[in-house]
Amino acid sequence: MISQLIYLSLRTPECTDDEIKKILDSAMRNNGKHNVTGVLLYSQTKFLQVLEGEEDEIVKLYESIKTDKRHRNVIMVSLKPIEERFFPSWQMGSKMINTETYDFLTKMNSKEQDEFRAILNGEKTGDPINVINKLFK
Repeated sequence: MISQLIYLSLRTPECTDDEIKKILDSAMRNNGKHNVTGVLLYSQTKFLQVLEGEEDEIVKLYESIKTDKRHRNVIMVSLKPIEERFFPSWQMGSKMINTETYDFLTKMNSKEQDEFRAILNGEKTGDPINVINKLFK
């Protein structure tokens, strides 16, 4: 069965835009080998990533990601089985988000905007995938 893991973390000051490119290049190179798909949302201070695949594969990947020095305070937001992938054709999609103006939230209604802010602030766990998915439609 396919599962989905979502985590939130704080980007370290040493994690430059070049480092983000390296993260994405590595994900695109390696995720296909393990049948992992997903997206990475990032700002100047935070990461929010969705990983989809066999549960043992994405948990193993998450454990490795947690040790990466380019971020800290890694929090698993959710881990659950899913019937189908939300991002089936993306080894790793990405989107830069501005967490100062939150201008990327224009695709969401006010309730969804509040929910997404709470997720990014680590105030809410649960199932944020529908809100995250709106950013890629």
